[in-house]
Amino acid sequence: MTGRRSFRRTKEIRTPNDKGRDLKTEASGGMEKKEGMFQVACPAPIRERNEIVMAHGGGGRVMQQLIEGVFFKAFGNPLLAQAHDGTVIEAGGERLAFTTDSYVVRPLIFPGGDIGDLAVNGTVNDLAMCGARPLYLSAGFILEEGLSMDVLRRVVDSMRRAADKAGVRLVTGDTKVVDKGKGDGLYVNTAGIGLIKGTAAIHPREVRAGDAILINGDVGRHGMAVMAVREGLSFETTIESDTAPLAGLVGRLMAAGIGMHCLRDVTRGGLGAVLNEISSASGWQQQIDEALVPVAEEVHGACEILGLDPLYVACEGRFVAFVKDADADKALDIMKTDPVGAGAAIIGRVTAEKGALVTLRSRVGASRILDMLSGEQLPRIC
Repeated sequence: MTGRRSFRRTKEIRTPNDKGRDLKTEASGGMEKKEGMFQVACPAPIRERNEIVMAHGGGGRVMQQLIEGVFFKAFGNPLLAQAHDGTVIEAGGERLAFTTDSYVVRPLIFPGGDIGDLAVNGTVNDLAMCGARPLYLSAGFILEEGLSMDVLRRVVDSMRRAADKAGVRLVTGDTKVVDKGKGDGLYVNTAGIGLIKGTAAIHPREVRAGDAILINGDVGRHGMAVMAVREGLSFETTIESDTAPLAGLVGRLMAAGIGMHCLRDVTRGGLGAVLNEISSASGWQQQIDEALVPVAEEVHGACEILGLDPLYVACEGRFVAFVKDADADKALDIMKTDPVGAGAAIIGRVTAEKGALVTLRSRVGASRILDMLSGEQLPRIC
């Protein structure tokens, strides 16, 4: 459900639950529970809020309002105004990318990964989206009293393996412990620094009319993998998270001279949120073809059961690339030869129309607006 609606609608879906627990979802900051039912709510948008709600972290319109109305207002400066996955700074004659992120996923371990490799990959990917080669990471651990040491060791080992695979080193960090019941076992914050070679700018404001829009694989797997474990849902095929480092593939595209105007990894808010953010920042409209957006059959089926739109479900190993139309086929060929790009596709184009608007051509040929979510479709998936 998108946000520009003046009504509230709740869809109730009976779902088998082997563990006998209530199924629940958080919508626009509220928690709704009903015995044996999974509820999906479509809240009316509220522009002014007097307290933080879960939707402030969901990647949709409410989060954008928080960032612009509180953080940009307080800390506004030219570097922060870049409003990208990281900021680009100059030091000692070099161009560096700098980024930070925090990870609060629940459960800590899920099919295809855990909070550890998620934290490393997420920060590496943010640097790659700036056109940087990731070099160094920091890590801050907030541990809840009572956390199993075995779980902590698994997460740390997972981070080490992910860092080795991405070719980065973790060089500094911090640890804090909070009282039992004051956290979800473990929160992780990571920051990263990467080196940018060349002078090309990769940023939403560099998007141009006629650019091809590519994605490196199917969407929605991470969010559905986490939701399935959290709520005890069983499907014929296990849905695994797509968490993966993207810097290697981005580096190959850059080395091949692909004219890339913008890169953005698809995380909170899913593909729909990312495309809207880029359209808003660039000032150019986009047209997406739904039939060309790759969605795994098991993810599509799970979303149908739960009444969710896979275009708004989070990924952790996917990115969109806005490239010169003349380079689109070459870029696609390069993506498909890489393990994290095997399912790549050209999903749309930037139109010649000015304005912040993303339209979706449906499988039956009709067009609709692919809007920014008002609240939050899935809580705590990264």
